[in-house]
Amino acid sequence: MSDPTLTPAEGFAALVEAFAASANVTPPAGDVPTRRAFGSSELKVQGRIFAMLTCDRLVVKLPKTRVDALVASGDGERFDPRRDGRVMKEWLSVAPTSQLAWLDLAREALAFAAGAR
Repeated sequence: MSDPTLTPAEGFAALVEAFAASANVTPPAGDVPTRRAFGSSELKVQGRIFAMLTCDRLVVKLPKTRVDALVASGDGERFDPRRDGRVMKEWLSVAPTSQLAWLDLAREALAFAAGAR
C-alpha cells in the first residue's frame, strides 16, 4: 500500500472511491471494513471480481505470468482462500506493508478481468 498511515480497510475504501465513477465497476455491498469472507468485500467488473480485501490483504486477479513474476520478486503471494495450500494461480495477495501501489494493481486487475472470457 502506498500510504503507510492507512489501515488496510481504509486503503481498500480508497480503492472503492477511486472506482466509484466507473460505470462498469460494481462496488462492494455493505460495510467493507468488517467483511471477511471470500468475495464479501470485492470490486467487480462485468460480474467478475477483480479486487477484494481479505484478511487485511489486497487480493487482485492478474494473469498467471504476472502473479508468478510478483511472487518471484517477493512483492506478493499466491492467494490461498482456504489456507490449505491450494493456491489460485491468477490471484495475488498483497500485504498492507507492501511497497506496491494498490491502486495501480487494482487498475491492472480491472483491465485483466474486463478482458477475461
